[in-house]
Amino acid sequence: MTNEISRQLDDLIVTAERSKTLAPGIAAAGDELVRALSAGRKVLTAGNGGSAADALHLAEELMGRFIQDRRSLPAVCLCADPTLLTCIGNDYGFDRLFSRQIEGLGGQGDVLVVFSSSGNSANLVEALKSARLRGLKSIALLGKSGGRCRGLADHEVIVPSDTTARVQEIHTLVLHCWLTAVEAALVDR
Repeated sequence: MTNEISRQLDDLIVTAERSKTLAPGIAAAGDELVRALSAGRKVLTAGNGGSAADALHLAEELMGRFIQDRRSLPAVCLCADPTLLTCIGNDYGFDRLFSRQIEGLGGQGDVLVVFSSSGNSANLVEALKSARLRGLKSIALLGKSGGRCRGLADHEVIVPSDTTARVQEIHTLVLHCWLTAVEAALVDR
């Protein structure tokens, strides 16, 4: 077990080193979040499975707080309400799970943040397309090659790893970087 833990830690270190090249894109996406929240716009988040947990994490930290006390910031996780998810899934299909919510909640200047370790989820592809049609800015936090989501967002951060666990670990680091930037900009407002 100790050898496996050491191997995984070494793999994470290599992935983190490779991810340093993503810093400008991470910063640009963070600036987009700060601009929108400073203007009173909201952040919508989405993901599937473990990436849904990341989407929940970002939204709850914006509404609650990350490190510093500040006003609550408008954020909605589109994968948080099981009754809504089963309603939309049943009536419109799983592919429309998030795009249908964007139709009802999204407005011009809001930001959609999607999380996906593969980038191949059809419901996230549809969400990004819906966001663009409705005038939302979009951020895709992806892994592997970026999958079918690649090229659909205004900002994309593609973690250079084919290992789902490493991608998700770097996604958590990235969302913490964004939260740090948001709080630095908005804590006194």
